[in-house]
Amino acid sequence: MSAEDEKPELATAPAPLPEVDSESRWTTTRLELWSYYLYYIGNSGLSGFNFGPSQFQNLLFLAGYDPTQAPFTAPCGDNGCVLPYLGRVRDINSIVLMTNGISFAIQAVLLLMIGAWADYGTSRPNITIFFTILAVAVSFAWLGVEDASQWRSGVALYILGREDTIFLFTQILIGSLTFWTAAFPGLARDLPEVKASVAEVKSGQKTVAEHTLLTSLSRNRISNISFTISSLGEIVVLAIMVGILKAVKSDESTANNTKAFSILIAFSGAVWLVCAVPWFLFEKRRPGLNLPPGTSLLTIGFKQTYAALRECLRLKQTFLYLVFYFLMGDVLNTTVTVIGTLQNSVVAYSTLQLTLLLIVGIVAQGLGIYLFWLVQKRFKISTKAMLSFNVFWIIILTIWGLIGVHTDKFGFKHVWEIWLYQAFYGLMVCPWYAYSQTMISEVSPLPQMFLFFALFSVVGKTSAFIGPFVSSAIITAANNNDNMPFAFLFGLGVFSTVFLYFVDVDKSRVECEAFIRAEEKRKAFEPSAHFASAYTGDLEVKMEA
Repeated sequence: MSAEDEKPELATAPAPLPEVDSESRWTTTRLELWSYYLYYIGNSGLSGFNFGPSQFQNLLFLAGYDPTQAPFTAPCGDNGCVLPYLGRVRDINSIVLMTNGISFAIQAVLLLMIGAWADYGTSRPNITIFFTILAVAVSFAWLGVEDASQWRSGVALYILGREDTIFLFTQILIGSLTFWTAAFPGLARDLPEVKASVAEVKSGQKTVAEHTLLTSLSRNRISNISFTISSLGEIVVLAIMVGILKAVKSDESTANNTKAFSILIAFSGAVWLVCAVPWFLFEKRRPGLNLPPGTSLLTIGFKQTYAALRECLRLKQTFLYLVFYFLMGDVLNTTVTVIGTLQNSVVAYSTLQLTLLLIVGIVAQGLGIYLFWLVQKRFKISTKAMLSFNVFWIIILTIWGLIGVHTDKFGFKHVWEIWLYQAFYGLMVCPWYAYSQTMISEVSPLPQMFLFFALFSVVGKTSAFIGPFVSSAIITAANNNDNMPFAFLFGLGVFSTVFLYFVDVDKSRVECEAFIRAEEKRKAFEPSAHFASAYTGDLEVKMEA
């Protein structure tokens, strides 16, 4: 039965006809959906996550000195590279990890304050716009950093750049990345086929279980396709970057190479701005919750975070996934950071080499995520099962690095390994970024989706804050053995899978429904008619035990 056939039945539902007409305004269109996909081409992290860290480490290497010689008398070489930082002389890889930790700590504090804003009223697009413009400005600011003597400026920009990249994140990642990412459950809820499915449930033609399967697959489709489209767009951007590198003759001198890094960061920021404009224009300002009496935007984030933590024992499945996300997020974030420091050393900070490596990695990423989605769609596999399969390959990645603790023949120590790593990471590991986010939506209540995404982001940033510091300490204690952190990461990764195993998604949906009802009775918020239940968003179609 078509959606058009269902309209008369919708009109006879308890809600009056004007409300139905009002709801139709929020239907997700192809234009809005493709604007959402396009945004992530720009906000995929080329500036703050890829070239920013490489330029930062490049500046440290050029400014550092050989630890076997008197300070600042011999340049960095095969004997290592150190600089004074935060009260003591440290290996530059240790400095990068510590700076990551500081950056992530700042993100966590900010997210606690602003994380819930997007659940209220219609202001979320303004938040995304603000953080996007701020991130682009930081990208352009790198143009002023071209010399090793400016490495301390690089520290500040690196922290800001990381913060804005994950301030979308995821991330946040998290201002702009978190607010962008958390929009996809609402987009899925308003897809025409999902709305038609709700009508079929009301008319008795479909079960609630069948509808939740469609909703889950729709969320996975949007999440996976957005990452796939982003990968295709990034390939085009990186191809242009190769032309830029040839034009500035980046490989002819160290000065040219350093300047090229800053140019690429600024260019990727410009691409981000161009790709963001359609989303700014075509995103529908769907109504959120109303602020409860006696609260303001300055306090609501902390109050709602406290409420979510207070109720965590009632949201048992959400709590289990939160613990898993904390641990596995720490494993993956720190693993990628450690491998990144090893990679930069192996390819000698060559902008051209790093760009070509990125092209390989992103081609593999797009292919990997899309293949994961095709298999899931074909066999209607659950989000949890797909995520579990993906986690296995993340643990394999830590084993790869662990082998290099006692040998120089393997463990991200050769150029051929770096090329292989990029392909492996894209094909088997990158689906994490899609499925881990979709899984958050599966265990979080729809009316407060942005709060819970922010909460998960804070947890993820907290873990990312801890991991780099632990890894930095391990490297220092192991006489600057840069592979030693993989021992810690492997053990932590295996341990974290226990929590994912016990997550029951069906139970979580029931728990989230009860949580929303309890919060309404407590007058923690005034509900929105558009997001009136925990999973379907419809007041008449609720998840029950």
